[in-house]
Amino acid sequence: MKVIDGGVTAAKGFQAACCEANIKYKNRTDMAMVYSSQPCECAGTFTTNVVKAACVQWDQKIVYSGEPMQAVVINSGIANACTGKEGFDACEATAKAVEKELGVPFSNVAVASTGVIGMQLPVEKLVNGVTAMSKTLDESLEAGTAAAKAIMTTDTIHKEVAVTFEIAGKTVTLGGMSKGSGMIHPNMCTMLGFLTTDLAIEKCLLQEALSDVVKDTFNMITVDGDTSTNDTLLIMANGLAENAKIIEKGIEYETFVSALSFVCEYLAKKMAGDGEGASKLFEAKVVNAKSKDDARTLSRAIVASNLSKAAIYGCDANFGRFLCAMGYSGAQFDQNDVELFFESKEGRLQVFDKGTPIVFDEALAAKILGAEEVTIFVDMHEGSEEATAWGCDLTYDYVKINADYRS
Repeated sequence: MKVIDGGVTAAKGFQAACCEANIKYKNRTDMAMVYSSQPCECAGTFTTNVVKAACVQWDQKIVYSGEPMQAVVINSGIANACTGKEGFDACEATAKAVEKELGVPFSNVAVASTGVIGMQLPVEKLVNGVTAMSKTLDESLEAGTAAAKAIMTTDTIHKEVAVTFEIAGKTVTLGGMSKGSGMIHPNMCTMLGFLTTDLAIEKCLLQEALSDVVKDTFNMITVDGDTSTNDTLLIMANGLAENAKIIEKGIEYETFVSALSFVCEYLAKKMAGDGEGASKLFEAKVVNAKSKDDARTLSRAIVASNLSKAAIYGCDANFGRFLCAMGYSGAQFDQNDVELFFESKEGRLQVFDKGTPIVFDEALAAKILGAEEVTIFVDMHEGSEEATAWGCDLTYDYVKINADYRS
């Protein structure tokens, strides 16, 4: 596998566009479109929040029906959640505008929204945006980057990545973009994400691969404990790499899964590190746990704790907060088996040894915790399973951003 420049337009046959539709924001792009020249096999994962946005339900219908997908239209600023029939009408109007402009059946057009909950989308602006973008679709890497920027809300950086890998002598490309900064908590994947590939693969295997990879990537991030109403991760595969279609598991399927895992983990970590108001990427790695579920539960509890996040922000070597979070996580373990370390580019320091605190250098601990990426490493000494979760520190700016988000 090779990491290359680009995002959603890196794979063959994919184009992107964006425009300034003035949905909510002014003087910036706020709509994007990703389009494939060929109908695609598609798969998706969605929020487990009972309150689902209209666009989530629209996309679920496409993915679960077995229909192909050929385009996705995304807007930022308004989430189209808690919007009743009018919200569904907005989805349909957007998809039908694509059908009119590009000839793609509206039932093959996904839609996604991010922003304020409870506001109605301005349908005329959506339709006008589709018309404008249909005329400017472009396969360039720059078009993909522009699309990634257009879907941002409180994000401070755009998030995209692309890789190539070999399948039976054919070069396959996989690219993606995502957005997410607040309302981030693992319960599917709290964000919007769009993946494109020219791989030829059966739909059922594409869905299985995506659902499995999500468990240890997007489902292992948290910023604020809020699971959004709009979580959507979609992948489109158009087959233009011309590899022999993957119809069963084997080395070719595993090669794809490995590339998919890399792309999803890369985007997930970018989102965690760009949490609202964040100054650091906060990672928890748990090894030698009794089960995979325990490892996931423990690592997620550490990065989700507000007290842990505050300690990371303050460079406070208060390791008791991490142990406390592990203790109420629901996983059962013996604290007398646990070792805990601080890690970053500034060094590695053990602070807890099998039930007993260790006298450590406070200055070194503060230096380690002051790095831009900080890891809490925990060895459970109770098994062989491991998992890693990602989050960010909790700063004053998180409250400032969310105190006036609607206005």
